[in-house]
Amino acid sequence: MEAHAAESHGHMPIANASAKINRELFGMMLFIGSELMLFGSFFTAYFFIRVVQGEPWLPEGQELPVYVAMANSAILFSSSATMHWALEGIKHNNRKALKLGLVLTILLGATFLGIQLSEYWHLGFLPKASAQASVFFSLTGLHGAHVAVGLIILMVVARRAFKGHYGPKKEDHWGVEIPGLYWHFVDVMWLFVFTSLYLL
Repeated sequence: MEAHAAESHGHMPIANASAKINRELFGMMLFIGSELMLFGSFFTAYFFIRVVQGEPWLPEGQELPVYVAMANSAILFSSSATMHWALEGIKHNNRKALKLGLVLTILLGATFLGIQLSEYWHLGFLPKASAQASVFFSLTGLHGAHVAVGLIILMVVARRAFKGHYGPKKEDHWGVEIPGLYWHFVDVMWLFVFTSLYLL
């Protein structure tokens, strides 16, 4: 009895393992939580200008291409569907769906980023033009940086997928599921950015 107690004390389980939480997933959730706070600080500045100070959005003479942004949003939201398709593909041992889903997700994400950069080029105002312009470029630029990071991660995942990595067992497809979670986060954040800046 005492020997068993000593053994149990000598081999305490890791906290997240005893709670049956995947370490990588837990780490991604913590990261997403920190990113929510980062985005929250920029949204605070945005709503302070609009609600507390009551300043018009945007100042007279500055306009946003709402319809272009709507089409671009549809492209990005579609990438969530293709990312989900890729994950479901590997869960069901469908490697073709995994590869095609990842490639389509990367192409859609890159298209979104390209249109966003083109929008910056044609806006007609710079971040220094006004406080509203600064907030606009900060929020959309922050989101764009997250898209760029997501694309790099997905390209690494796709490279591994084409080399035959990943499998239908849960422990064999975390490398797809966790980057997919990050990509869905990026898409959801764009919903808030787009709604706040372009529609409200």
